[in-house]
Amino acid sequence: MGPYQSIKMMISIKEVEHVAKLARLALSQDEKELYARQLSDIIDFFSQLQEVDTKGILPLANPLPQELVNVLRPDHVVPSPGQETMLRGSPDKEGPFFKVPKISE
Repeated sequence: MGPYQSIKMMISIKEVEHVAKLARLALSQDEKELYARQLSDIIDFFSQLQEVDTKGILPLANPLPQELVNVLRPDHVVPSPGQETMLRGSPDKEGPFFKVPKISE
């Protein structure tokens, strides 16, 4: 297709409503129209990116020139605070256990 040519893909209000329903979002009509335009612009930008010549470019795990290394602190063994201490701040307990509401039958 050659140099970037704007292929404006329009996202419909119906598509925005579908995505909003999946995400459990309540949108006003103005928001639906705004998001339809914004999503259309994003997809249009990806069309532009598809035109970039990437031949000879190796895939990257990250854009940094060196290998990333996690910086971890040394582990230190500390004594447990104990059951009584842990239960002290509990709003409800039964014996040596936290008491929680039943969530299943």
